[in-house]
Amino acid sequence: MTTSYRTVISKSAGQYKEKGSKFLAFCYPVANEEEVSGHLASLRKEYYDARHYCYAWVLGVDQLRHRANDDGEPNHSAGDPILGQIRSKDLTNTLIVVVRYFGGVKLGVGGLISAYKLAAEDALNNAIIEEKTVTATIKLYFPYESTSEIMRIIKEFDLKILEQTFDEACYLLLEGSVIDIPQALERFELLKKLGVKLAIES
Repeated sequence: MTTSYRTVISKSAGQYKEKGSKFLAFCYPVANEEEVSGHLASLRKEYYDARHYCYAWVLGVDQLRHRANDDGEPNHSAGDPILGQIRSKDLTNTLIVVVRYFGGVKLGVGGLISAYKLAAEDALNNAIIEEKTVTATIKLYFPYESTSEIMRIIKEFDLKILEQTFDEACYLLLEGSVIDIPQALERFELLKKLGVKLAIES
């Protein structure tokens, strides 16, 4: 089971120049394909006079969802080298877009592969990379008088309260690491066996 993953936590930029061509690289943290589309649209608008907008992304803690796009450059000369840089850092939930301004001199496939790789590498060298814990959630429904027992377990497993309602009937949405959640669930189930009227959704 995957318990952690590496990702960038904020936008970063890099660049590479070769024979008059400029390669401007932009790296972003992304959670889904909608965010990818949004960043691409913004770059196309800002750098409207560029020739190519090549990119690659990886999504999901298992890193199974990914895409590389050459945007008109020769096949595998742009998107794949960018994707390779994301892979080399073992990153996910990461997008890199390289915007190219053509300088009038063709670089050849080998030159393009090198240029897109180095531009992407520069953006990653300027990025802040963080290891994050994979989390899961639990929903609890319980009577107010059981709050102290519930809170004791929350504290023991360092669970984060995302939503809460304390009334005659109480509700909590909790988040914790995928390592701790199963053990916490066992403790909550034990409370049920001890007579606490507790409803659990996970």
